[in-house]
Amino acid sequence: MGLSRRIPCDANRLRAECADLDEDERENARKENNMSAKQNAPSTQSSSKMKPEEYDVVILGGGTGGTVAAWTFAGEDRRVAVIERKYIGGSCPNIACLPSKNVIHSAKVAWYVRKSEEFGIPRRDFTIDMRAVRERKRRMVSGWNNVYLENFKRTGAEFILGSGRFIGPKTVEVTMSHGTKRQLRGTNVIVNTGTHASFEPIRGLADAQPLTHIEALELDQVPEHLLVIGGGYIGSEMAQAFRRFGSKVTLIDRNERLMYREDDDVTETLQSVFEEEGIELVLKGRIKELSGKSGESVRIVVESGDGLTKTLEGSHVLVASGRTPNTQGIGLELAGVELTDRGYIKVNERLETTAPGVWAIGEVAGSPQFTHISVDDFRVVHASITGGKRVTTGRQVPFCLFTDPEFARIGLSEKEAKAQGIAYRLFKIPMEAVMRATTLSETRGFLKALIEVDSDRILGFTAFGVGAAEIMTSVQIARNAGLPYTTLRDTILTHPTLVEGLIPLFSSAATLSEPTGGDKRARPKQKTVSR
Repeated sequence: MGLSRRIPCDANRLRAECADLDEDERENARKENNMSAKQNAPSTQSSSKMKPEEYDVVILGGGTGGTVAAWTFAGEDRRVAVIERKYIGGSCPNIACLPSKNVIHSAKVAWYVRKSEEFGIPRRDFTIDMRAVRERKRRMVSGWNNVYLENFKRTGAEFILGSGRFIGPKTVEVTMSHGTKRQLRGTNVIVNTGTHASFEPIRGLADAQPLTHIEALELDQVPEHLLVIGGGYIGSEMAQAFRRFGSKVTLIDRNERLMYREDDDVTETLQSVFEEEGIELVLKGRIKELSGKSGESVRIVVESGDGLTKTLEGSHVLVASGRTPNTQGIGLELAGVELTDRGYIKVNERLETTAPGVWAIGEVAGSPQFTHISVDDFRVVHASITGGKRVTTGRQVPFCLFTDPEFARIGLSEKEAKAQGIAYRLFKIPMEAVMRATTLSETRGFLKALIEVDSDRILGFTAFGVGAAEIMTSVQIARNAGLPYTTLRDTILTHPTLVEGLIPLFSSAATLSEPTGGDKRARPKQKTVSR
């Protein structure tokens, strides 16, 4: 083990360099999506005479998992360096999770203002100042940048702002913004380069210069008519937010339902919420071509499931139809790191790549695309490096769609239980049965839980309603601890709170659902049973 060194961290310089990079973000993102194979191929030229600096851990990509890894390893007296192309802390606190939730909350305040008469406040005309919305978001981002930089200083982990690529086994060359190069060799190297928005090969899409979530969160005006391509997490959240700011919004998705992998009651509730708020949904839509330019005027030709075509016209277009791993142009082949057929880094259950001593975490490793999973990936790698036995197999993956109301789930959905032939007892109540929700006038949605038939073990929990993520987390903790659902039912919970809704949920009459078809264990598909 090497000795950690305290590295001076010039916060002002780093912020200035990041700000300079912001000017070219849209163009860089577009170039990444349109790179040719020749452009993606790593250069064979490097500073061959340069002697690599030796580190215990080198981290390529400063996402949340990599950042936490740096602080942790440095705190254990290891010499650690993080190489990050642009963002202090990676995407999450700068252009993704936190900024989007910040803007979404501003949109919710606007929605409350529009509903003010319901709360006894006379409604007045108002306009949305997107510059002020953006500035509030930027202040938050700057605050977290300061926290991250302070943690780098405190732990002694070195933060290097520059573009890195492998030039050999466990050896990375960094080109910094002013052109200076450095070479770093790590006893262990962790790749945490993440993903970027995918542009489908649709005629006219690239020429239209569409928004991704990055540019959408930096808009200084409310789009007159926003056309959103993709009804997943990003597309759904941004569609609702901009509708609440006052945009006309059309959401296009290729599937028959939004969030189509989820249970029907989830997708039906989400669709109902969107339609109630005036979002136009174009489902089973296949985009044939685009014309125009986002920010001016855009036309999209869409073919529906019945073969008919329609033309949609808008002022802006936002692409949120998938992610592509950032694995090109970073010299992985020179390090002996192989990729999967989908372009992600190939890893085992300990997140070790095909190159000994090289690990991959987060989205670039094909892990579920959530920041909290990236952090847990680090825990797996940390255990592997320090002699532990943690693995990725069998772990719980909680998630939340931050629409309003929120949708959150842990464990099995009904679709998954049925597909696996698992019998379960279903507890379900509407959010209007949760007293705290009624005080807030937030009664859209429901709570439901799947409980094992032959025990009181919690198989899965879904919340679609106000505070869904927080309620789900309480169930997750109980589930992790192996507690029966009756513990949640019988615990004294503060009144009135949203999590208190678990008491009426688990006190309700359950419905039994068992495998059907050829399964010899099958009995009547559903019937009410006592709790």
